Amino acid sequence: MIPLRDDNPRRTFPIVNYLLIAANVLGFLWELSLGQRLDQQIMSVAFIPARFWLPGYWTADLLTIVVSMFLHGSLMHIGSNMLYLWIFGDNVEDRLGHGKYLVFYFLCGFGATYAHAIFSPASRLPAIGASGAIAGVLGAYLLLWPRARVLTLIPIIFFITIRELPAVLILGLWFVLQFFSGIGSLGIPDAQDVGGVAYFAHIGGFASGMILIYVMGGFRRTRRREPPPPWWAQ
Repeated sequence: MIPLRDDNPRRTFPIVNYLLIAANVLGFLWELSLGQRLDQQIMSVAFIPARFWLPGYWTADLLTIVVSMFLHGSLMHIGSNMLYLWIFGDNVEDRLGHGKYLVFYFLCGFGATYAHAIFSPASRLPAIGASGAIAGVLGAYLLLWPRARVLTLIPIIFFITIRELPAVLILGLWFVLQFFSGIGSLGIPDAQDVGGVAYFAHIGGFASGMILIYVMGGFRRTRRREPPPPWWAQ
């Protein structure tokens, strides 16, 4: 299932969400510009779980976590991530406010990265992508607007249909797939190095988002300020 848009109105312009999307696109363009040097550069700037646990690397790896959140492995990788961020991020920003949303986004990314490092401590594969932080956005959206309608493209064998489905179905199913895939990978040594998918980063990011939306006051609605009446009506 591929979400196309939601029916959830917002009150403010999602400037931070758009800037995050732009930063991810710029990061991907930088990767494309590296050419033959891409693999070497990624290994030097991206987060690698096995290196994270070495003595003396913990502080240095804080920067690599941030850098890794703006790098992607393919056009499909960044395309799918940005689609989800575009659809669901604006409403979470609208609820939290611009500054708090930026902090929320990065904290979700850190939570996702630490979860990945804990469950794949020996992995030497660079962990790149905004998936963990965006998973946090999805977790927050699920709690805030479970009944929001999402226009969704549904491929069925050789046919494609478009339906409006509740957010709880789209996002809940996404999390269930990540959860059971992550649990299944526990019995396979170096599963993430083989499959290339950091399932526990997605799980950790999603859980971080659900916790942080409470902690950061996402359920405390701000009253909308009514515009003053025109001068001739005063």
